[in-house]
Amino acid sequence: MLTLRAQSLQNRSVNYDLRQFLQLGMVRFVVSSCRAVLLPRFGGPEVMELRHDVEVPQLQSNEVLVRARAVSINPLDTRMRSGYGRSIFEPLLPIILGRDVSGEVAAIGSSVHSLSIGQEVFGALHPTAVRGTYTDYAVLPEEEVTVKPSSITHVEASAIPFAALTAWRALRSTARIYEGQRLLVVGGGGAVGFAAIQLAVAAGCHVTTTCGSQSVNRILEADAEQAVDYIAEDIELAIKGKFDAVLDTIGVPETERIGINFLKRGGHYMTLQGEAASLTDRYGLAVGLPIATAILLKKQTQYRYSHGIEYWWTYMRADPDGLAEIRRLIEAGKLKIPVEKCFPITQVREAHEAKDKKKILGKVVLEFD
Repeated sequence: MLTLRAQSLQNRSVNYDLRQFLQLGMVRFVVSSCRAVLLPRFGGPEVMELRHDVEVPQLQSNEVLVRARAVSINPLDTRMRSGYGRSIFEPLLPIILGRDVSGEVAAIGSSVHSLSIGQEVFGALHPTAVRGTYTDYAVLPEEEVTVKPSSITHVEASAIPFAALTAWRALRSTARIYEGQRLLVVGGGGAVGFAAIQLAVAAGCHVTTTCGSQSVNRILEADAEQAVDYIAEDIELAIKGKFDAVLDTIGVPETERIGINFLKRGGHYMTLQGEAASLTDRYGLAVGLPIATAILLKKQTQYRYSHGIEYWWTYMRADPDGLAEIRRLIEAGKLKIPVEKCFPITQVREAHEAKDKKKILGKVVLEFD
């Protein structure tokens, strides 16, 4: 449900009816409120509220208003709903969840030049954004959105950007992978891991991954050289040789130990499970953030001297070059993230419950009518 506000030219001596105004371009409709899924407090799926009268903020000069057609559910969404990042978000409640979006440009800020109204676009918000994408009208900075490839649907597009940009940040910005290198992805069956495999293969790297049995065939079809079932096989016996980079999407002590030991000297270990958010949630920003920084520096120093490798916590961030490359790979048929199930936005609670209870292991997308 939308609320529209008509704005007409002032001081006109001639009267027009509405149709004439529209034909002459003398009336402009601006969205002032719309549906959005609000999170008024942390908890289970039942705490989310779909409201029909949520204000749409005025655009800043560098922002784009996107009429959402589909948004995907990321692990970050369910974790935020449960209280992850409360040190940042609790004072700002209610917030809107959601990072990914695919839809059409409804309006642009005065300094936006790469996009125009009516274009189909997709993109992803930064993890710390307060007004997310579970809404009819999402607001994104220009650098976080780009033209959607015509070869895929809005549902397919919405599943890709946040996961792919997370993988891009690790592989291209941190490890700076290049052709001929060897990459190990721990947890290649998830969206970030699967995106990383495809990005690395496209860069000419040799990719090995660990995954569940249900993901083996899909990963091998994406041209990974080896997919090891971590339940049925002993990872340390099944995988041979050393790697230039390890992306650990699981991030528990055991996978960290294994990943570190598989690296060549000078290699990069990158984990998605950095401790900054959990420590700031536990101790508050003023204490938790310095503790997290100290832990990271200690680990970096420790591994640099004991193993000769670089250790990193990695997160998604806006990257226009990365988003442009992701779009090119999608257009070339070299990057996709399968969608397992779609729910209408009105069933957002059911969708989150299915993810919480692991009834759906693959990607879940929320569609807008």
